[in-house]
Amino acid sequence: MVESVNVLYGGQSGVLSLLVDLYIIVIFVYVLATWIPEWRYQSWHRTLGSICEPYLGIFRRIVPPVGMADLSPMVAILVLAALAQLLRLAGL
Repeated sequence: MVESVNVLYGGQSGVLSLLVDLYIIVIFVYVLATWIPEWRYQSWHRTLGSICEPYLGIFRRIVPPVGMADLSPMVAILVLAALAQLLRLAGL
């Protein structure tokens, strides 16, 4: 699996950068699931919320909503993507 990730990213990927990438996917799924009202009451959505909300809460305090849109998950994902890239460059 690591070899396929190396081909995808064009370099060395360590465990930490893969974990950050996985967390980005979890946040993305959680945010998409909030758009479907029936899913908000599912146990898996609550589990994702308990994993994602502590991190997203930091950005919700910093990034104000634009109308009805909450842009804080986008900023949070961008920060994680930058962190993952730095970890990849460091080989972690």
